[in-house]
Amino acid sequence: MKTVENNPSSLILLFGATGDLAKRKLYPSLYNLFKKGHLSDRFAVIGVARRLKDDEEFRNWVKDSVETYGEEIDHLNEFISHFYYQSHDVTESESYKQLKTLVDELDHTYQLQGNRIFYLAMSPEFFGTVAEHLKEDGLTDTKGFKRLVIEKPFGHNLESAIKLNKRIRNSFKEEEVYRIDHYLGKEMVQNIEVIRFANAVFEPLWNNRYISNIQITSSETLGVEERARYYDKSGAIRDMVQNHMLQMVALLAMEPPIRLTTKEIRSEKVKVLRALRPIEDHEVHNYFVRGQYGEGTINGISVPAYREEPNVPHDSNTETFVAGKFLIDNFRWAGVPFYIRTGKRMEKKSTNIIVQFKDIPMNLYYKNGSSLNPNLLVIHVQPEEGITLHLNVKKTGEVMETTPVTLNFSTKNIDGINTPEAYEKLLFDCLRGDATNFTHWDEVALSWRFVDKISEAWANEKADFPNYSAGSMGPKCADELLERDGFFWWPVHF
Repeated sequence: MKTVENNPSSLILLFGATGDLAKRKLYPSLYNLFKKGHLSDRFAVIGVARRLKDDEEFRNWVKDSVETYGEEIDHLNEFISHFYYQSHDVTESESYKQLKTLVDELDHTYQLQGNRIFYLAMSPEFFGTVAEHLKEDGLTDTKGFKRLVIEKPFGHNLESAIKLNKRIRNSFKEEEVYRIDHYLGKEMVQNIEVIRFANAVFEPLWNNRYISNIQITSSETLGVEERARYYDKSGAIRDMVQNHMLQMVALLAMEPPIRLTTKEIRSEKVKVLRALRPIEDHEVHNYFVRGQYGEGTINGISVPAYREEPNVPHDSNTETFVAGKFLIDNFRWAGVPFYIRTGKRMEKKSTNIIVQFKDIPMNLYYKNGSSLNPNLLVIHVQPEEGITLHLNVKKTGEVMETTPVTLNFSTKNIDGINTPEAYEKLLFDCLRGDATNFTHWDEVALSWRFVDKISEAWANEKADFPNYSAGSMGPKCADELLERDGFFWWPVHF
């Protein structure tokens, strides 16, 4: 098993240092690692951007970030003293040469042993450009480790993803590329493996003999906000399904790995993606449906339709909702549908996974008027984290009737205050060289290959939008998708 270091020394070069992601997520996460002692004293961060002027202004930016989005501010001045700034043009070699001078200086000052992490929290159009310049201008020429961290989206389709991967692989090996999917850093997503492989009560039942269907819902109450220009070119299928939703499907469906190493876990996830039943153009409507929100009311506030949002075309054909059915053609899962739905401006913000077990062969309590609810395992991913198991028990009293009960575990009630944020865990994994919770190129390629068929079919067909009201749980066609199989969507709030 690959060994990892708990608090290695490293220089972090953060491209896009003044962006929204860095301010809301990355600086507070790095501060939490520092506060917990997971960052060595021998670390430094170089913010790379064009907006600010000098180290002092950048440190004030980081300080404001932690004070605004963090939980505590002890030793904050000591933390920001490790931060430095470099005004930079990502297309000019001269900027990289100046950056290398600062990198070499800090490497000596903090005794960083040449360890470097390049984090690209910036526009995807520059991913390949930056990666190539890092090598051409000598920044990857180091005796320590070098790692490239890339935010999504990794390409816009399979063709563009292949081109981007080729450019990156000219400068970095596959094992040096860390493609972030922040869902893989969420506590309960990481708990899927433990629930399955550490409990004898579940693993023997985790197959098509005992499970009737699995439902994954990720709903948002927000609209497109300031992301309209990106989102209208992407849509829910590329923004959520190609990465987050398919990653959760893979974790739920994969075979037990030989051992808990990065290579073996990734290998099993890839097998699931390879086993996905491909969908041809004329079959898309049988497996996937789309929606776009109209005007409506959320939390008592009227909100506009998607086409009325700023920077959205008035005739936009972009979906803000997707529901679909995956079939996995292997021995374990043959015949079991995996249903997913995700959308914006929905009734409730929630991400959960519901495993519905098959009904027992005969209801012995039917004569007493008892209707048996199916057994459900609910994994709550967000906003609350926990597990709920739905069972049937005897009603209190003399008559032998049944009633449903729930067994609950919630990290909010136990140790939620200590639950690391997803980016905090993923940054820590990257520092330690643990790539288990980052996506491998094979996963990215297989995901795009599957999703591209759906995207292409929808691009060639004008949708009847809008088809669901803001504040609802999506269009009627999403309910009909499950009704055809004799199922229905379970509520997200139980």
